[in-house]
Amino acid sequence: MPDKPSVLFVCVHNAGRSQMAAGWLTHLAGDRVEVRSAGSAPAEQVNPVAVAAMAEVGIDLTAAQPKILTSAAVQASDVVITMGCGDACPVFPGKRYEDWQLDDPAGQGIESVRVIRDDIRERVEQLLSGL
Repeated sequence: MPDKPSVLFVCVHNAGRSQMAAGWLTHLAGDRVEVRSAGSAPAEQVNPVAVAAMAEVGIDLTAAQPKILTSAAVQASDVVITMGCGDACPVFPGKRYEDWQLDDPAGQGIESVRVIRDDIRERVEQLLSGL
């Protein structure tokens, strides 16, 4: 991997799980890691409950916007973390792929989203220790 590894978080709508993961990695790694997120079918906006849950831990996602998953984003990333995007994520040789089984925060209340947020933080910390 290059001096500055890049990580791409992918979920269907790029509105909850992948945005929270990107927020955590940016927060914990600073500029040591290039962070991307995308979705196979992006939503119009980031889930407001996910934004609120992240704000509780000092991470501001208010400027985040869901983005469409592109082959170029996958090719430009060293590690691709999928979160329920199924077969929509293109696979390229030489990339490290992980699939994180996480509940979708869509339609859930803040208590449930906090549990997902904290689970994502633990996974991001483990990921960061292995980069």
